[in-house]
Formats: sequence, C-alpha cells, structure tokens
Amino acid sequence: MTAKSARCGGQGRSVTATWSPACRRDLRDLAFAEELAARAAVAIDNARRNTREHALAVTLQRSLLPRSVPDQSAVEVAHRYLPARAGVGGDWFDVIPLPGARVALVVGDVVGNGLHAAATMGRLRTAVRSFSSLDLSPDELIRHLDELVTQVDDERNDGGGNDSEGITGATCLYVVYDPVAGLCSLARSGHPEPALVHPDGTVEHILVPVSPPLGLGGGTPFESAEFALPEGSQLVLCTDGLVEDRNRDIGTGIDMLRDALAGSGRTADETCQAVLDALLPTSPSDDIALVVARTRLLAPSLVADWEMPEDPAAVAGIRADVARRLAELGLEELAFATELVISGLGTNAIRYGSEPRRLRVLRDGTSLICAVADGSSTSPHLRRAADTDEGGRGLFLVAQFTQRWGTRYLPRGKVIWTKQSLLSMSTEPDADMAEALLDQWSDADW
Repeated sequence: MTAKSARCGGQGRSVTATWSPACRRDLRDLAFAEELAARAAVAIDNARRNTREHALAVTLQRSLLPRSVPDQSAVEVAHRYLPARAGVGGDWFDVIPLPGARVALVVGDVVGNGLHAAATMGRLRTAVRSFSSLDLSPDELIRHLDELVTQVDDERNDGGGNDSEGITGATCLYVVYDPVAGLCSLARSGHPEPALVHPDGTVEHILVPVSPPLGLGGGTPFESAEFALPEGSQLVLCTDGLVEDRNRDIGTGIDMLRDALAGSGRTADETCQAVLDALLPTSPSDDIALVVARTRLLAPSLVADWEMPEDPAAVAGIRADVARRLAELGLEELAFATELVISGLGTNAIRYGSEPRRLRVLRDGTSLICAVADGSSTSPHLRRAADTDEGGRGLFLVAQFTQRWGTRYLPRGKVIWTKQSLLSMSTEPDADMAEALLDQWSDADW
C-alpha cells in the first residue's frame, strides 16, 4: 500500500501513512461540501439575476402602460391591470381622445413574457397611438398594425434573428365611441370580443368579425362592426388572462364573466371590482387587463348642425347663426375666431368640395370644436404663401386662430375639424382688423 503525506483528523501535524477510513470519509465530506456550496452559490446568483430581470420587466411594463386616464366627456372609464405571478406578460390597454369629442378604447395582448414581451407591448401601444392620430377607422387601423407586425417579423427573420422573439401572435381590439351620435365602431385581430352591459343590466357579447392575430393576416381584409349604444351602457374589454386559466377553459370563463356583469346601477369602477372578485384566479398564470367604459351622450344644447347650400353667400348667414349660438353658451369671446374658421372652411368646402356639405359646432368640456364635412376626399394642406400669391392663406389663418386642426376621412368624403380652447380665450380684435381678415375669404384658397 502506497504511503502519502496528509493532514488528518484536524491534528495539525503531517504524517506519512496510508489513508485511514476516517480520513477518506473526511475528504469525501469536504469535496461534497465544496460542491454543495458551489451549486448553492450558482442558484443564489441565478435567483438574484432572475429577480433583477423580473423587476426590470415590471418597471418597464409599468412605465409603458397609461399612468392615468385622460380627461374626456365621451365615457366614464375604469381599468385594472394585474401582472402574472410567474412573470411579466405583454397585456396592455389605452384610452385615446379623438377629434369630435370621440374616444378610442384599446386592449391588446402580446404572446410570451419577460422583457421582450414588455418591450413589444410598448412598441404596439406607440404604433396604435400614432395610427389613431391619423383618425383611421378601426378596421383600417388594425390592418396597418397587422402590416407593421408582419414587416417587423420579416426584418428580424432576414437578419438571422430568433423567430421565437417575433411579434407574430399578438392580438388587439380597437373601439371608437362617438358621444354625439351614440355610435360605437370596433374591429379586432385575434382578440376576445367585448361584452356589453345594457342600462337594464342585461349582458351580451358584441359580435365582431374575427380576424387572425397580428402578423398572420396574410392579406385577409379586416372588418369592423358598428352599433348604437344607449346612454349608460357599459363596454367591457379584457384580455384572455381574465377568462381563461389552467383550471378553467375559456367557455367557462366567459359564462362567469357574463354572470359577474349582470346587474344595473353600478359605476364603471364598481363593475371592474365585481368582475375581479368573481374571476380573478388565486395565482394568475397570465397578465390581466380589464377596461370598463360607461357611455355618455352630449347634451343637444351643446351641439349645433347646419346644412351648407352650394352658394358662398350663404356662409355669412351661417356665420351669424354660429355667433348667436356662441352668445347663448356664454362664449362671445370666441365669436371672431370661430367666424373666421367657419368662413374659411365653409367657403372652400362650397367651392372645392361636393355634396353633402354640413357644419357642426359643439362644446366638449373645455374645448369648442368646429367641423365642416363634404363629399370630396381631397384634403387641404398647410403652406406658407408668398407675398405675390393671390391665395393659399386660408388654412394658415385657421391654424393661427385654433389650438389644433385636422382631417378625418369618411367612407364617402371627409371632415375638416378645428379645436379651440376655452381656457385661453383671447379678446376680439378691433372692428377694422376683423373686417379686413374676414374680407380675405372672398378670394381664399388652400
């Protein structure tokens, strides 16, 4: 048997002897303890890294979700967002004010979890915000969003990226509500259809034409649906994490949601809480986004409409009617700027637009909105006229006297709208300046 030098038994002295059974046990225990400590250190490091990544994902997602609901008069909105216990997903929602006192409600879901899902959610929410600024119809907006997702995934695949980190498979539901007409138009891409709670407490699911998830449309046209909603109805939008869980299928979840929504006289926030109390799983395996919007209608006294005949001379009479209506609303200080806007938009709609022509003036909270509609799809554009130009100053003057302006396209024709703030009403110019500016509209051109 070979003799070796070793320290054994903690005696602190070197001996030259064969390995005793006790020494061998001590060395095996030492090796085992070292291996155990190394593995524990790796596990602790992984846990700390995962905790840090989870905290980053939660922080990123929270920063990308709406911090508060914007002020608007179309709907009373309540919302809830609950992240999954296991990891951060890509559920999101948004409330976007639109011109003409309308509002857009959006709910979406991104497949996967972690930082990638949170970042993708932020990209889609930003894209929806950008497309909504163009005032697209719901089906057109979903189509543009589908094309964007397809393009992003194609670029990633062409660059040798990981297919599992694409956006394909995300879903979206986009709703636009008009409180003047009480109309709701909506479209969806792979997303669960919304629920509607009538004022009497009855519940139904709105039948919206279904389309594939974003990025999987393959050129298939997207369709939208339009419904008239009574005042006090509640639209309920949610992601599938609310109605589907590992312990129940989606059919059971939808039935439970219908039972939780049944009932009248509740506020939007009370409805939100009732839904979560009835359906929230003990340990959610997926994110949950829930939006409840209780519809309102603008009072008829705040809205006025005029038919515009094909005669530029008729604009003067309409302008006088608008001034009287503003006086009834206590908005005399806005009379000059509003008359200037109506003169420009109305005259050009008569000269360059087509039937039917209509003017609408409405008060929405702290804003006065003027909208001129006609049957032509030709849109004006803002430009700076040269000193020698005989026209081209109309829209420039409109932009100077309003807070915002824009164009919204209809299935037939367009609407040019302006927005004036009631919080910064300026005094009227003197009579000579007023007449000089108004006279320019006789030869105004875009």
